[in-house]
Amino acid sequence: MSPPEHLNLNVRGLGLSATVAINERSLDLIQAGRTMARMGLGQSPFPVPAPVVEELRANASRKEYLPVRGLLELRSAVADYHRRRAGMVSSADDVLVGPGSKELMFLLQLCYYGELVIPTPAWVSYAPQAQVIGRRVSLVPCAKSNGWKLADDDLERLCRRDPKRPRIVVLNYPSNPTGGTYTAEELARLAEVARRYGVLVLSDEIYGELHFRGEHVSIARFYPEGTLVSGGLSKWCGAGGWRLGTFTFPRDKRWLLEAMAAVASETYTSTSAPIQYAAVRAFRGGMQIERYLWNARRILAALGSTCADMLRAAGADVLEPAGAFYLFPDFGSHAALFRRRGIHRSSQLCERLLEETGVAVLSGEDFGRPGDEWTMRLALVDFDGARALAALETRPADEPVSINYLEAHCLPVLEGTRRLIAWLHAPGATSAAQQEVGEPSEGVA
Repeated sequence: MSPPEHLNLNVRGLGLSATVAINERSLDLIQAGRTMARMGLGQSPFPVPAPVVEELRANASRKEYLPVRGLLELRSAVADYHRRRAGMVSSADDVLVGPGSKELMFLLQLCYYGELVIPTPAWVSYAPQAQVIGRRVSLVPCAKSNGWKLADDDLERLCRRDPKRPRIVVLNYPSNPTGGTYTAEELARLAEVARRYGVLVLSDEIYGELHFRGEHVSIARFYPEGTLVSGGLSKWCGAGGWRLGTFTFPRDKRWLLEAMAAVASETYTSTSAPIQYAAVRAFRGGMQIERYLWNARRILAALGSTCADMLRAAGADVLEPAGAFYLFPDFGSHAALFRRRGIHRSSQLCERLLEETGVAVLSGEDFGRPGDEWTMRLALVDFDGARALAALETRPADEPVSINYLEAHCLPVLEGTRRLIAWLHAPGATSAAQQEVGEPSEGVA
């Protein structure tokens, strides 16, 4: 059916976000009786920390509309958090709270007139948001040899072509989809280029607390006057469904904050009151939350490294992850095999994998990469994070997370990876391969 003639041209042909779509499809298949390895949606497997849940419970009766910019107590806590973690000089007046950082990113593109510069591979929703609003997008392909990261030379070449053009450059690190991150030196070089051309940097640091060594560095340290830091509760606090995001602005960009707040007042009005009160506790931190983060990082680091090793042994080229819960393997060494099986694009590869094995992953095409590159993203989240964290509570904090621990507590992810590998190496023998490696449980996506 063709779209009605009055449908906005910017949304014609726009489907569900790839991550949302793969999750809903996986749930439908489970309802139909399929056993799935849910490695598509990047939802934290871990529970919300107990102190934050307690704060939500204590404030569940809050029903008032809070200020559009967010609860003053929360905005102060966010500013303090960034001072502690990144050395940012900010106050409550520099913070905007919204119903998820995704919504705030949309408002930013709506209010700031400029080209959106997206290094690829990149999270699936940056470019579609620009399409909906009608903004120009420049995709900058990043080299696998550089860890899939934006190089300062690449940014320089882009900006030099039209030095006066207003631009928003998106940096996301640790990265969704690669699990990689930037060094302080790399960020400093990018900051030099951004400053030279007056670029606005949207620094999406939603995974910052999941840097495996707890050593996340913000580009705001090097380019404070032009960096807008995006954060929230969804990834490090396990509270994706709570929908709370934060933007922290440079002081001389308060005009932009005010414009976004004005649009917010005409659209969503304010963010859920009980969630905002609970978020104050999250951003203030404390020993319980630090221990929670320490153990979550230990689990994710061990799981990411183990799965990366498994994929490399199967012939994939995959970056060693530095944070978050993703891998972005390149199966180019299997290209001839795929073509013999009638597979000519990475999207077809992921579709066949889903149909024949029940392993749900996303194609590199969803993240802005060429279809013939044979990349895919694995979200290593299909396990019971509450059970996994509880098991570490009885162990020394510096004890390495062993393969036996992963087999006991993260088995669906390991089995999903094994199922993928078995399918690669045993064309036409998927059922036997499934029986050999076992069937992954439904788990927690």
